[in-house]
This record gives sequence, structure tokens and C-alpha cells, in this order.
Amino acid sequence: MVTVYRPYVVACLLWGFLGVTQAQSSNPPTGIFDRQDVLTLELSGNVRQLVKDRGDDSKYQPFTLSFQTEDSTLVSLPIEIKTRGHFRKSMANCTYPPLLLHFKNQTTGHRSIFSQQNKLKLVTPCAGEKYVVREYVVYKLYSLITPKSFRARLVKVIYNDSVTNKKSKPLFGILLEEEDQMAARNNAMIIKGKKLRPEQTVEEDFLQMAVFEYLIGNTDWSVQYYQNIKLIAGDSLQAPSPVPYDFDHAGIVGAPYAHPAEELLLNSTTERRYRGYCMSSIASFAPTVTHFNQLKKEIYEVYTNNPLLESSYVKSTTRFLDEFFETINNPKSLKSEFGYPCNKDGTGNVVIQGLKKN
Repeated sequence: MVTVYRPYVVACLLWGFLGVTQAQSSNPPTGIFDRQDVLTLELSGNVRQLVKDRGDDSKYQPFTLSFQTEDSTLVSLPIEIKTRGHFRKSMANCTYPPLLLHFKNQTTGHRSIFSQQNKLKLVTPCAGEKYVVREYVVYKLYSLITPKSFRARLVKVIYNDSVTNKKSKPLFGILLEEEDQMAARNNAMIIKGKKLRPEQTVEEDFLQMAVFEYLIGNTDWSVQYYQNIKLIAGDSLQAPSPVPYDFDHAGIVGAPYAHPAEELLLNSTTERRYRGYCMSSIASFAPTVTHFNQLKKEIYEVYTNNPLLESSYVKSTTRFLDEFFETINNPKSLKSEFGYPCNKDGTGNVVIQGLKKN
């Protein structure tokens, strides 16, 4: 075994480019992930200092998060922000590092869409905004496959530097559901610290996840090292279910910095490789294949009904999806692709550890 150290529910037909949050009323507002329009946020603080703090021990810095409600009421919340991640945190890779928003002191008494939040990950542009939108769509796609997935909200972020009084143009970003909330939504808890093999997870959930990763052309994950995977279970004694995240290295996203691990012997991220474990019978994939086939129309519509995606990308992605469905519905191709981990001379047993836990 080689260890490599390296870096819901169809999409709405009309997603707004500059969305706002639910109107304030006597009723509690909906949560941040209960709407799918694009939310505009302004982050005010020492932006330059924040962006430069990319070390292993980055510090929280005081910021103000502002947004407008549907009735144009301006809401401002004191928060803390720090940089996070590893690959996208490096200045050599990305201009804007991913951020962690900490809502620790909501003392205004205003019941906002963030009222139930503690810490939210914010995915920021790395090699261009279009790749942020594409990664967001992958989150929506996986939420279509299973509720054991992270909810996501596409946002436009304005960075307002309080020192220079300069504002950035609105930039696309992704807010990701907190892991504990994702687990609770699935009547589960986050499993941490256990060294588990993929074979020790819930088979149905693992196969859905692993086939999905194959669909999108993503090889940058592993259960053994929790690489871009969270594990959830009803309790610590139950077999866990894997929940994937961080899809920027997927072929379907097409980020220019994404490359497969050399040990996988792949030419590009658009060259698919199934990275599950060896199944004794290919018939084990039948329920998963049926599930994806049942969702085929909705899977395509996630792309074809999305006005935020450029037409050329939708066309190429449609062809990429065509190849997937041709494979899973051809018995010979299905056996060849998903039986690959049984090939002892192949790279089916390579495990991705990643550079650092995110």
C-alpha cells in the first residue's frame, strides 16, 4: 500500500445573482442553508492582515459581517475570522485563502439567519470565481444523491478593508454547513480519531460516496486518513457513514491547479479512477447503479438548468456525465472500472493522506 502525501433536490431554475436573506418578521428567520439564492455579504476588518496570516497557527481577527434582509434592513454582526486549510491556504496556490467565520458574540439580539451558527467555513476563489461556482454545484449534486452530505450556500463576498477603506468587487464564495449540524440533521454524531478501513463503513453509503467521487472525477480522498471525508454514526459503536467534502480537485470542476497524485498513474483529473475497495461480486454495485439511474434526469438538470454556469462548460460536463452513465450501464465496463481495486498490479490500493488535516 502506497501512502500519498499531497495536497439537494435539484438546483433551482432561477438562482439570483445578488440574493438576499429572508425578510424579518415576528417569525424566526430561516437558516442560512434554507434558501438557494445568492446571498451578498460584506466582511469589514483588517483584510490585508487577515489574508497575510497563512501560517499553521493562524489567529482569529475581529471583523464585522453585514448583509441585507429581504426588506433591505441592514444587519451587522460582530464575528471573528481566521484563515484555514492547507493547499488553498498557501499564497503560492491561491490569492484568497479559505476562511473560518466564528459567530461567538451575537449580542445584538437580532435573530438573523446566522443565529444558530457557531463556526462556518467559507470557500473563497483560488484560480477564478467560476471554479467556486462549479464546486458549489458539486455540493448540490451530492445533496441530491444523499442527505448524508454537507449543505452549501453560494454567496457573493465583499472584502472591506477598514485600514485602507478599500472594498473588493463582490466575489463568489461558498458557505458550508457545520459538521455537527450536518451530523445532527442525520441523527448522528461525528466520529473522530478512529483508524478505520473503508470496509468498516456502512457499505451502501460508502458505495454511493465512492461511485459519486468516480462520477465527478475526484481521487483526492481517503477514509483511512479522513482525507476530505467526515465519518458519522448514530453512536461510537455503530459502523460509520462517509461524508465527502472539498471537491476542487475533481475533474468535473476543472480547476487548473488540480492534478492527480503521481502514484495513481492518471494523466488528468478528467480521467476517472474508482478508488473504493475490492468487492467480491460486482453485483454489490447494483443498488447504487439503480440509485444513480433513477436520479439521472435530476443530475443533468443540476447543470443544464443553472444560469450561473457558462454554456461551454455545461456542454462539456454533459459529455462527462454521458460517459459515466454509459459506463455504469455497460456490464463489461462496470466490471472493469469498479473491479479495479481487485487488481493487485494496479493503483487501487493507493491511499491518499493529504498534506494536513483541514
